[in-house]
Amino acid sequence: MSEVDQVPSPAAPSAVAATAPEEKKGKEPEREKLPPIVSAGACATAGLDRGSKGQISTFSSFISTVNQKKEAAENRSSPTHLVFPNIKNEYVTNPTISHQFYYHRSGPSHQPSLTKPTALPVRDLPPICLDVRQKQRISTDALSSEMKPPVLPEPILPVQPKTMKDFLEDVEKAKSSGDWKTVHDFYLTMFDSFPELNAAFKKDASASFNTIEDSGINAKFVNAVYDALLNTPQDIQKTVLKGIINSLLREWKGPRTKDDLRAYFILLQNPQFNNTSTYVIYAHLLRQIATLVEADHHFLVHWFKKLSQKRFKQLVERLLQFISLRLFPAKPEEFPPISKCSWWIPSASKVLALLNTANNLVHPPLIPYTDFYNSTLDHIDLMEEYHTWQSFGNSHRFSFCQYPFVISVAAKKIIIQRDSEQQMISIARQSLVDKVSRRQRPDMNMLFLNMKVRRTHLVSDSLDELTRKRADLKKKLKVTFVGEAGLDMGGLTKEWFLLLIRQIFHPDYGMFTYHKDSYCHWFSSFKCDNYSEFRLVGILMGLAVYNSITLDIRFPPCCYKKLLSPPIVPNDQSMPVGICSVTTDDLCQIMPELAHGLSELLSYEGNVEEDFYSTFQVFQEEFGIIKSYNLKPGGDKIPVTNQNRKEYVQLYIDFLLNKSIYKQFAAFYYGFHSVCASNALMLLRPEEVEILVCGSPELDMHALQRSTQYDGYVKTDLTIRYFWDVVLGFPLDLQKKLLHFTTGSDRVPVGGMADLNFKISKNETSTNWLPVAHTCFNQLCLPPYKSKKDLKQKLIIGISNSEGFGLE
Repeated sequence: MSEVDQVPSPAAPSAVAATAPEEKKGKEPEREKLPPIVSAGACATAGLDRGSKGQISTFSSFISTVNQKKEAAENRSSPTHLVFPNIKNEYVTNPTISHQFYYHRSGPSHQPSLTKPTALPVRDLPPICLDVRQKQRISTDALSSEMKPPVLPEPILPVQPKTMKDFLEDVEKAKSSGDWKTVHDFYLTMFDSFPELNAAFKKDASASFNTIEDSGINAKFVNAVYDALLNTPQDIQKTVLKGIINSLLREWKGPRTKDDLRAYFILLQNPQFNNTSTYVIYAHLLRQIATLVEADHHFLVHWFKKLSQKRFKQLVERLLQFISLRLFPAKPEEFPPISKCSWWIPSASKVLALLNTANNLVHPPLIPYTDFYNSTLDHIDLMEEYHTWQSFGNSHRFSFCQYPFVISVAAKKIIIQRDSEQQMISIARQSLVDKVSRRQRPDMNMLFLNMKVRRTHLVSDSLDELTRKRADLKKKLKVTFVGEAGLDMGGLTKEWFLLLIRQIFHPDYGMFTYHKDSYCHWFSSFKCDNYSEFRLVGILMGLAVYNSITLDIRFPPCCYKKLLSPPIVPNDQSMPVGICSVTTDDLCQIMPELAHGLSELLSYEGNVEEDFYSTFQVFQEEFGIIKSYNLKPGGDKIPVTNQNRKEYVQLYIDFLLNKSIYKQFAAFYYGFHSVCASNALMLLRPEEVEILVCGSPELDMHALQRSTQYDGYVKTDLTIRYFWDVVLGFPLDLQKKLLHFTTGSDRVPVGGMADLNFKISKNETSTNWLPVAHTCFNQLCLPPYKSKKDLKQKLIIGISNSEGFGLE
């Protein structure tokens, strides 16, 4: 047989340091380079004109009632109109605000020029966005002197008008009496200018609060004022918006003060910006924040991370909605023409990047990284975005690929697959051209990576074939088992992966160690003469991603972080790869007991040197022999003390997860990247690489029910109805066992249950038989059981006792 049949028993980015970019002055020499994946700290407006090469539209049109005391400015072409509810066609122009400051993050300034081991052109790589690969704590102390704005004296603030208690009492009186004048006057005064905002919300008007850790803002008061605002009369809400316009119209001279940053921080939380009628004001607020200098962004990032989870999520959702409705407006007439506001989406993306960075600085994050995904982007031309990012070098063309945290993993998979397909076609076309140029007869087999292996020598044959056909790794994979007839329509390829992974990861094979406490595999630190089999595992993972195969592999998250360190293979082979910063959290995912012990050492209150009597050494057993390794030069003579225990723990973890397995992991790294070398990898987080390789652990059995195909049954048959009643009532562990029984993995492909192509076929056998699964085709063969009780009993027995049966 040419498939794995599971028949049950009648009775299973190295953390790439994000350095602060220097401001570019003058025009850089033209060169081919990817535009930056924008760091959240970057403060340039690079990319703020989406496709437009003309003049950026300035903040030029406002309601005349807001600016009655200002003289009419010179006429400007294409004025942008602010739209508010119940305010009709009253405009005034103001040409005073124009933000066109540009500087760029240059890849070579903090990262060596790298290249991919493919036929693709060599490029200078863009810097990576601050994500889980770069959790460097931002501090203005680390900034260069030219990056730091001069410390300006804080202006004298107006007297604080009210306390929160006074304000809430006024609101309650207004609700009961219907007289909102006091509340109206409060909002009128408070939002009239940035100094008034600070006077109202600053904890202490006389204190400067110039630290990144404390914004100095009374967050509870801000929340109370905004929560009450949406329930006030329309004239009060209009007053607030007019006040914000006045504040944004201020002509800025010199750097912003910390009070200005506080005002931006407060205004960004205004819930009125959920309404599309306020989007023009919101867009200009976002642009002013986006164009702040790097040091100011550092302050905002650290202030954002102090927000409550609820308020933080509201900010993120508001920005995502703003981007979505600008891309696909329900009422296009509500907004200015896209040609006049091409900077809206880049500005919002820049501010969203600040929030993403803040989220990654908190452990655990305020919200899951998936909450930054914008599903609307699944419906745009992603390959155009990807090619724009790749092709436009230092130009200011915007691409969502500069902000990969907003692109869902499903959308990234599409980018990677299409990029892979284009590389496959390119390699196959080149093979065909070479054949014809030598006047040889073309053979269709040359368009594929053809693997011919013997079941009895699966690992060695696979290793030999992949080594011999290294130039064909980017072609479509086809597998043939020697001595067996049959065409590979996908089933044989999946079977080859299943059998090979099962054999390589078997404990007796010695390449990987299985840790029962964490249910995962880790690299064996045993030294050997040849690490080619680790390279084979890397190639297998790369081929799985390349050919959209989900593997049943259990690596800890740390493995995928190392796999993206760096995300593109260095041109200089002497540069270390697969080395990333590691912590006790990473060790806990592999060896929880050891991680707990090291944590206890760090918190031990007694005398560490006398009570533990340890040195800077680590001992490991290799083939029955205990070997010792120094964690630092002369480590065997350096005792671990209360003063140096942090260094000891860090060196210990680094030894276990980096140094002791360097050669093994380097071979694995090069194997993976020999197949998946692509700039698209730079878009991925480590968690997303894991999902691409192994699938998602989130099960939706209702979605599986909707997408299931039937052969011999229809969905209304009694047996099928019994089946779904039983499966939907299963606890999660049994649902996972069913999925593993029928597909070879208990995880779901990136595209969801629909991508499984799950099929239930009628097995015309006795109802005394148990169900049978063809894992190569995700097919369950189900006898026509006559009762729900009988079906449930047989199904549970089948899915719980499948290991060890079937073809090997």
